[in-house]
Amino acid sequence: MLALCLPVAAGAQSQSFRLGKWTEIRNAIIKELNMTYVDTLPVDRMNRKAVDAMLEELDPYTVYVPVEEDEELQMMVNKSYGGVGAVIYKPGKDEYVYINEPYEDSPAARAGLRCGDRIMAVDGESTLGLDAAQSSSRMKGDPGTDVRLLVKKLHGGEEIEITVTREKIHIPDIEYAGILEDGITGYISQTGFTLGVGDKVRETVSRLRKDGAERIILDLRGNGGGLLLEAANIVSIFVPKGSLVVTEKGNGNVVLEDVRTTKEPLDTQIPLYVLVDSGSASASEIVAGALQDYDRATILGRRTYGKGLVQSIRSLPYKGKLKVTIAKYYTPSGRCVQAIDYTHRNEDGSVGYIPDSLTHEFKTVGGRTVRDGGGVTPDIELKGVDYSRLTYSLVAYGVIDHYMLEYVKGHESIPALEDFHFTDADYEEFIKFALNEEFDYRSGARTYFDRMREELRRDKLEEAMAGQLSALERALNMEKEEFLRLKKSEIVPIIEQEIATRYYFQRGGARLRLRYDEQLKEALQRTSQN
Repeated sequence: MLALCLPVAAGAQSQSFRLGKWTEIRNAIIKELNMTYVDTLPVDRMNRKAVDAMLEELDPYTVYVPVEEDEELQMMVNKSYGGVGAVIYKPGKDEYVYINEPYEDSPAARAGLRCGDRIMAVDGESTLGLDAAQSSSRMKGDPGTDVRLLVKKLHGGEEIEITVTREKIHIPDIEYAGILEDGITGYISQTGFTLGVGDKVRETVSRLRKDGAERIILDLRGNGGGLLLEAANIVSIFVPKGSLVVTEKGNGNVVLEDVRTTKEPLDTQIPLYVLVDSGSASASEIVAGALQDYDRATILGRRTYGKGLVQSIRSLPYKGKLKVTIAKYYTPSGRCVQAIDYTHRNEDGSVGYIPDSLTHEFKTVGGRTVRDGGGVTPDIELKGVDYSRLTYSLVAYGVIDHYMLEYVKGHESIPALEDFHFTDADYEEFIKFALNEEFDYRSGARTYFDRMREELRRDKLEEAMAGQLSALERALNMEKEEFLRLKKSEIVPIIEQEIATRYYFQRGGARLRLRYDEQLKEALQRTSQN
């Protein structure tokens, strides 16, 4: 026993020695620079970069959060903040702030603010000269405090001053829930795992069953996760009380906790389907992995993100915080969905291809084979939507947001969602608008061509290949208007959803999105055949 213990003690001592050594070296360098460096040291900037660089050596989720960024952390963890409850749009510093989208039943909505209303001043200070972050910061504040807004109404044009009392704004985790057109499928679109969402999903499932649902689809696509215990609460709706949901293992592979369901199930028999994609991460993977391991749900879509790490938030001096990875989690069958190799990830950060030879087999309760190695692999693969670079640019450059302000000027209301369509004439108006907007409308192929040409220029080969390059460039060139017409079928659904959100809030936009959700339609078709 003594022989076994000595190496462990020596290792711990060695690590403590190295930690002390580098702390002493770092402090000595800072002290020496402070005394002898020719210019004033940018101490805060230097140390922040040093801390960030140090943590980058670990994993993407262990980060330092100074006090001034605490609000962003709370928004990320709890999806809540103190404010009036509206998304704003700021075309530029020399322009006013516009209400882009008020949240349903928010102080902004109750005060009558609508998309297109212009915020000219906040608490007497003009919004001209402010950027979007500064404008947003002035409208946010502690719940219960008042903010005075000078507003120019979009429809009518009158200028009014209103006082809005800030509240704690919580963006709902259940974006939309209802019975689909087949009359028997209850559908729940869940976007997060903040406090209380487990109870809300339980209530929603109960309501859908009363409304005639004979099966449930839980849509976790794009759901980046949240609280682990809320994931367990959602699993508890469908499996017996006391079922293992996830095991946390910390430093040295020591089991920190076995998380089990603590509530009686609502329904252990109703057919259950879970939709996932490469944006489904963390708590989403816990839910999908546990339900798959118990053969309780059919998982459909694309392989999930591959984040099997647990974070804890620790307090630091000067009111800072450290969000630190303390454990890996394992599904009931023993799988860890984490892909440690961050160098082989897709562009969106999700886990890349991993050959079966580098993974391990595990068995579900029913004896089916499942594998680890990164993410949860669905039982039924579904094709995803691949948007063109043009469509991404329209969103990223704010072209569609800017167009919304123009659209609502001419439409005080729109028909009911089931009757609303963005017509061919409407799209022609959008094209005219977009032609005057600045955005990168190059195709993906053209961007690769431009990179290739730059590399050839560096290698001094551009001139030698001038003829071939000119021919290829002519073939790849496409006018902005031509490209907009070519991609109409993928742009129109996005515009329709954004318009629906402006008039019927987030719930309306999510509901309209179902009209074009080919992956969901394929899921319904594939599951009806089983």
